[in-house]
Amino acid sequence: MVVITRRDFVAGMCAAGLGTMVSVPALAQAESTMARIKRTKVLRTGFVAGAAPYFVKSVATGEWQGFCVDFAKQLAASLGVQLQVVDTTWGNSVLDLQSNKIDCMFGLAPTEARKKTVGFTSPLFLNTFTLVARKGFDPKTWADVDKPSVRLSVDQGSNQDTFATQSLSHASLRRFETSGDATLALQTGRVDAQVLVVLLAVTVLSKSPQLGHLVVPSPQSTAPTAVGLQKEDDPAFMNYLNDWLSKQRASGNIRKTILDNMQKLAGIDPKLFPKEVTL
Repeated sequence: MVVITRRDFVAGMCAAGLGTMVSVPALAQAESTMARIKRTKVLRTGFVAGAAPYFVKSVATGEWQGFCVDFAKQLAASLGVQLQVVDTTWGNSVLDLQSNKIDCMFGLAPTEARKKTVGFTSPLFLNTFTLVARKGFDPKTWADVDKPSVRLSVDQGSNQDTFATQSLSHASLRRFETSGDATLALQTGRVDAQVLVVLLAVTVLSKSPQLGHLVVPSPQSTAPTAVGLQKEDDPAFMNYLNDWLSKQRASGNIRKTILDNMQKLAGIDPKLFPKEVTL
C-alpha cells in the first residue's frame, strides 16, 4: 500500500504549481510578432540617435526625424497601431531583436552574420559605399584605398564597418563608437577618410564642407538595406512587410521619403544628389 504523507502532498502541489508557472512565459514566447502587434496595438521599433538622415533626435524637444522615422510611422499607420520608439544603436539593434525588445529595425544591412540570428525583408533600398576624404586624398578605385598606408575610420557595428572589414582588410581601419566620433577622427587628421554610405556622406559634407570631399571609388560597391525582424516560424509579419515595401517602391514613396529628408535635414537639393548613385 502506498502512503501519501502531508509533506508529499504539499510537494506535489508545489511541483504542479511550478509547472503551471513555467508554461505561461513559454506560451508568451511562442506568440508571433504579428499576433502580439494585433493584441497590443503597438509596433515597437528601434531608433538610433545621431544617424541623420536615417534618424535624428532633437536634444531640446526629444522629437525624432529622418527617413527611417517616417517609414516606421507609415508602417504603424498601415497596421493601424501606435508606434513605440526604443532607443538603440546600430550595434545593439540585432540584440534588441533577438531579446524581443523591438519588432523591427529599419535601415539594417542583411549581412551573412546577421542572417544567422535575425530575419530580413526584401531590400528597402540599395546603398552605395563612399568616402568622405581629406583634401589631397582622391583615390579612384577601392584598390587604391585598400592599402596599409591608408587610414580609415568607421562607426562600429554599422553597414560601413561590415563593408570595410570585408573589403578593405589591408587598410588601417579604426573603429569608433559613433559616426560622429569617426568624423572627428577625420577632422583632427587622425585618418585619411571616413567610410560612409552615400546618404550619410553627403549629409556630413553638407554640414561640414571643410572636412574634404566626396569620393565614389570604382567599381561602385552597393549593399541592400532592409528591415530587420525577429526570426520566427510564423511568416505573417514578414509577409506583411514585404507586401508593404513592394507597394511603397511601386508608388515611388521610398525614394521620395529619402530625398525629402535629405533636403529637410541636410539642405541637399534632390537634383544635386550624386548622379552616379541610384537608390
